[in-house]
Amino acid sequence: MGIFDDAVPGGNISKPIMIALGALLVGKLLGGRGAPEDAAPQQQPNAQAGDDGGLLGSLGGLGGLGGLLGKLAEAGQGSTVDSWVKPGQNQPIAPGSLESALGSQTISDLARHAGISEQELLKQLSTVLPGVVDKLTPQGQIPSQEQVASLFRS
Repeated sequence: MGIFDDAVPGGNISKPIMIALGALLVGKLLGGRGAPEDAAPQQQPNAQAGDDGGLLGSLGGLGGLGGLLGKLAEAGQGSTVDSWVKPGQNQPIAPGSLESALGSQTISDLARHAGISEQELLKQLSTVLPGVVDKLTPQGQIPSQEQVASLFRS
């Protein structure tokens, strides 16, 4: 899918995982169904997944990349997250640790919107997330949600 391909093992991120990454890193769910009702002002029900107009709802208040990293740190993954943000080798994260940190409802929502099973989502996210976060934080600085969002629009 392009923008993060050099950040992951194998050099390729599938469209379903790009949808899930967009939801996690930008704080929005991509797609046309199942958005939270409190997101009604932004809803465009006929939008296709991946279209700019397809950004729907918020993802449980994670707050984009910074919120995601904070949630992982709160769940005991602080040193792992630090390895992704700081220079050096990225520590892996186990699918179960990712699920524990994000919660089963978030994982269920992401999987539904991405169109893949929860197990496959967790497996793929645990593989690609360290490299994607590393690429987004080359100077050890967390970019704004708008900066991250612009990558998904390009």
